Amino acid sequence: MAQWDRLGQLPAAFKQQLLELYDRDSLPMDVRHYLAVWIENQEWLRAARDHDLAVVLLQVLLENLDIQHSRFVQEESFLLQHNIRRYKQNFQRYLDEPCDLARTILWFLEKENEILMSADLTEQVQFLQVEPEIMETSSKQDLERKMAGLRNEMQCMEHTMICLEEQQDEFDFKYQTHKMEAVGDEAVKNDQIKVLQGLVNRLDECRKSTLSDLNKLLDRTEDLVDILVKKELVEWQRRQQKTCIGAPDDVCLDQLEKWFTCVAVCLFQVREFLSKLEELVGKVSYENDPVKAQKPALQRRADTVLKDLLKSSFVVETQPSMPQGKGPLVLRTNVQFSVKTRLLVKFPELNHSMKVVVSMERETPHIKGYRRFNVLGTITKALNMVESQSGGMVADFRHLNLKEQKSGGSGKGVSDIPLSVTEELHVICFDTVFELKGLSVGLQASSLPVVIISNSSQQQSAWASILWFNMLSQDTKDLMFFANSPAATWPQFGEMLSWQFLSATKRGLNDAQLEMIAHRLFGNQMNYDTCTVAWSKFSKENTPDTFWVWFDGILVMVKTFLEDLWREGLIMGFVSKGKEKSLLKKKQSGTFLLRFSESVIGGITFSWVETTGAGQLNVKTVQPFTKDDLIQIPFHEIIRNFQIFEPGNIPENPLLYLYPNIPKDKAFGKYYSEKSGDDSPYIRYIKTKLMFVSKEKTLEHRPPMSSDVAQGEGLEPMNGLCGESAEQNGNLHLLDSQMEPYHLDPMLSDSVPHEDLLLCLNNPNLLDDSSQINILFNVGPEFSFPDLDCLPP
Repeated sequence: MAQWDRLGQLPAAFKQQLLELYDRDSLPMDVRHYLAVWIENQEWLRAARDHDLAVVLLQVLLENLDIQHSRFVQEESFLLQHNIRRYKQNFQRYLDEPCDLARTILWFLEKENEILMSADLTEQVQFLQVEPEIMETSSKQDLERKMAGLRNEMQCMEHTMICLEEQQDEFDFKYQTHKMEAVGDEAVKNDQIKVLQGLVNRLDECRKSTLSDLNKLLDRTEDLVDILVKKELVEWQRRQQKTCIGAPDDVCLDQLEKWFTCVAVCLFQVREFLSKLEELVGKVSYENDPVKAQKPALQRRADTVLKDLLKSSFVVETQPSMPQGKGPLVLRTNVQFSVKTRLLVKFPELNHSMKVVVSMERETPHIKGYRRFNVLGTITKALNMVESQSGGMVADFRHLNLKEQKSGGSGKGVSDIPLSVTEELHVICFDTVFELKGLSVGLQASSLPVVIISNSSQQQSAWASILWFNMLSQDTKDLMFFANSPAATWPQFGEMLSWQFLSATKRGLNDAQLEMIAHRLFGNQMNYDTCTVAWSKFSKENTPDTFWVWFDGILVMVKTFLEDLWREGLIMGFVSKGKEKSLLKKKQSGTFLLRFSESVIGGITFSWVETTGAGQLNVKTVQPFTKDDLIQIPFHEIIRNFQIFEPGNIPENPLLYLYPNIPKDKAFGKYYSEKSGDDSPYIRYIKTKLMFVSKEKTLEHRPPMSSDVAQGEGLEPMNGLCGESAEQNGNLHLLDSQMEPYHLDPMLSDSVPHEDLLLCLNNPNLLDDSSQINILFNVGPEFSFPDLDCLPP
């Protein structure tokens, strides 16, 4: 099915994303719709780099628009004629730079694909969570039935009030008539009095019944308010906490808004019923009137329930976040951030009338050195229905920033608890007043705890604090959480780690990958569910090489350089070296897998299995590639062009099958540069001399992390190429090639000092039996080294 057709079949939430995507003039939705098949069949990626192809595609696009225009002329669609003509004029501005148009259309197609992948992921999550989904649906259906029951009772009460008023009018009319008539016959007079007494008794019974029904109505309303405030809203707040740290949960407030508004409308009607009763009592009353006795208590009860509902209905819909932040809830002083509040009780008559004011926390912990901040910017906005896509009552603050108060007497605290800057938690508060139909209620809302930093270098540690708090705590007012932070169980911790990859790349961690991480943290265990991770082990400011530093380094690398490969499952990633060996040695020669380094922060390497002359299977590994390497040449091009040189053999690429048995070109082919050989855009990197001459002690300049000691990485000699595991290999062999001036290669590991490399090349006899020469790429017919005269073969 065509991509555009699939987009048209998505649920409403994802269609809304599509509408927002095409809410711009770069590529009108009309053009995308009418030329959908043609657009999806063109090579926009190549056209973005190839000027000639871009010119051709632009001309064809303009011709297609002419065809559509002619069609609309025949159909007499005047508006579409006008639009197509205008779109064609707009596209003609790309005549000078047609590649810009190709890049623009390519960007839209990629964004469409992201929407489709999000929809597929949501569907998969729903499929994997069938039972909870059934329970959730059942709960919502039950709540909907209760809401319908409440609305029915309100209609019945309206009818009851009408009957009560009619009954009272009948009594009042007959009583007034009786008083005006001078009846002389005592018997007639007594009969009239009996009739009036009967009417009073009926009226009294009706009033008592009405008051009883109002009590029952308030019982039902209180029950619904409890469900909304103590269950549904709490669950939404928990889901919002989890989505802030990457969980794929639904945090749409539209359904809650309908429920809150329904109950609020009913409670305002109850207040109107009570006012009507007071009006009726003012006209007709009698001894032991039940309305006079019960109405004040009912009024207090209705007002209390309504105020409780209103106070809970003011929430922070979108938590504070910076445009370029690592995630929400990490704010930096003097950098703008945005936050959105919402009133779940929607009364159109209040549009633009309720002002929301922003401030910092009202009460701060009395800790020595605890910082205080002021909120600057546009700190007052009105709740309105314009800034919400769904028409809700929101106040969207987009230009706020924080400034630290100068420390003075307020900086002294009664406690001296050692909290780092990134362990300090703060909340941002919002105040407004709800005024409607004689009721005035002050409303307050507060954000989830935020971490406030002053330097971008603190962002990684601050995000770790946000992850830890929202993973473990549901007390959003607990600003002293890190004074005695609890440990996380492995199920909680592993789920949170998977969310990080899911939110960054649309693909989380599978069970095998999580098991490797658990093994790294806890060693061999029969069951990891009872294992716990302490906050200090996860991340502690100023402690190098903590677990989070290692994990986040991998995450950043994958998001920046390897997202497509990771999303397609081509990177095994989290696999220990022992597991790697056991997997590869069961496979045919040339099988390889990709895994993340356990000792080089943000490093990725590959290992392969090969058959020795004696028929044995050996596993070899290259030194990890980091961002310094990947920024120069894509990882798939490294895999594509990787070759080794061995004495007396023709250079060959040992990487043939991606684990378990996928041909390399089938797995990575669609990512390859369309040009190869000397025309490849990466040829200058490939031709650069990627020659590693190293000894065991120079394999990794970074000391191994504590958990690596058990793994043996960086310590245990293994069969492989200069890198994380190096094979001891004798017999130095230099190529019979001419030496030219050498250019330092960006892929050359800094674990091999430049001076040592030159020394070894000028004095090959210095290499002992533990030395080796390894070449990562196929060196061209000539290669060179700096500051060296031409050497003989």
